[in-house]
Amino acid sequence: MIRERTLHILNGQAMYLYFKKTHFLEKELMVPFNEAMCYGKTYSGLFSNEFIEIRAKVHHVTPMQYSENVLKPLGPLFSEKFTHITLWFDADMFCQINILTLLAWLDKTDFTGTIDLSIVGDQFEPMSHFTLKAKGYNAIYKQVLIDKMMPENILPDPLKKGIELYLNYLNNDSDLMMNIHKHKDLPEKELMVALLKNFKHYGLGDTQYLEIIRATRHNDQ
Repeated sequence: MIRERTLHILNGQAMYLYFKKTHFLEKELMVPFNEAMCYGKTYSGLFSNEFIEIRAKVHHVTPMQYSENVLKPLGPLFSEKFTHITLWFDADMFCQINILTLLAWLDKTDFTGTIDLSIVGDQFEPMSHFTLKAKGYNAIYKQVLIDKMMPENILPDPLKKGIELYLNYLNNDSDLMMNIHKHKDLPEKELMVALLKNFKHYGLGDTQYLEIIRATRHNDQ
């Protein structure tokens, strides 16, 4: 019989440091997921060598640096047994695709425990809560991130909305891309700051926005 154990997986280093600073969950085991799975290529074999190589290229780091930054903090998830997982993430697209990746991993590794998903706001305050089972998410991950297809049934609702945004945000007719085209004469850093402010539902960071702006302007030449 496995003793009851909970692992809290947090949306990145900033949330991890904030929870530490505020002593939230201070007696609990917390790990950050330092990824941006909604951006760049990925691979169906989660956290495999091929996956690491592809994602390292996306982030412009070496596979060793990627492993140090992303996989090492997740060590307990890979090496220890838990009966309960709690995910702490925002409602934006960025976070929802990270959630899908973690749910796919839990599905693939036959995790049978309870998964609680806490959706938090801008100040990391809990906004809504869902209880899930790790069933079917590996297939959804492949459908969405590899085949770029919209699955039929997706729960919970924030995940469905995040997937819809993910599948469309780089299309020319998305609100984001239309805004980039509209402001083609604005200096890229000014435009990046404006995108951070006006497109919070995507949750992308300055690095991703700058790369999207540069790629779009290069293609438009």
